[in-house]
Amino acid sequence: MSPAPSTYAGVADVVAVLVLLTEFAMLRAPLLRSQVRLYAFQSLVVTVLAVVIAATRHIDELYVLAVLSFVLKVVLVPGLVLRLLRDADVDLAGSSVLGVPSMIMIAIGVSAFGIFTVGSLHVHSNALPTTALAVAAAVVLVAFVLIILRADVVSQAIGFFSLENGVSVASLVVAAGLPLVVEVAFLFDLLVAVVVFGVIMRVHHGRSQTLSTEDLDRLKG
Repeated sequence: MSPAPSTYAGVADVVAVLVLLTEFAMLRAPLLRSQVRLYAFQSLVVTVLAVVIAATRHIDELYVLAVLSFVLKVVLVPGLVLRLLRDADVDLAGSSVLGVPSMIMIAIGVSAFGIFTVGSLHVHSNALPTTALAVAAAVVLVAFVLIILRADVVSQAIGFFSLENGVSVASLVVAAGLPLVVEVAFLFDLLVAVVVFGVIMRVHHGRSQTLSTEDLDRLKG
């Protein structure tokens, strides 16, 4: 009989599942503001995971990371994107290559692939919640589905930002003891991405009066 999971492993698994469910909700959300709020909630859940790991594994540096993550990913990034949406006066997500049911089925397929692929590696450790790692891999794959199939700049940006959340969950459960400078480097990369996407949103909307990327897709040779 296998031993009961620890509090740390249980919380990590629950957080990973919540992050994945939020990713599915982003995929089907018709309003861009809803996607942004879902991203803020997803980031808050990841921040809670950092706090729990810091408390249970006595890694004080993770408290600093949790504060920085909360300020950047829960407050600053959603606030900036919502402000851009108010300035653009656009809230409806762009059309997608496929319908919502088809996108959800694809997302289920790629998430199952990610979960079973990581599970087939047979990585076992008392300090590693294998289930949380497998679900984090599924989050990354579903984020790619959001980026590829949604035809508007905001959805693609949110997909990229939420992909980073999946990577954050994986890094927290695999290598929570990484030096703080390495963890902060991930947040700095996210900040650079936010600036780049913000410029793209403003310039694209200023030229075409829309956030849809359908016209850009036609430029492919």
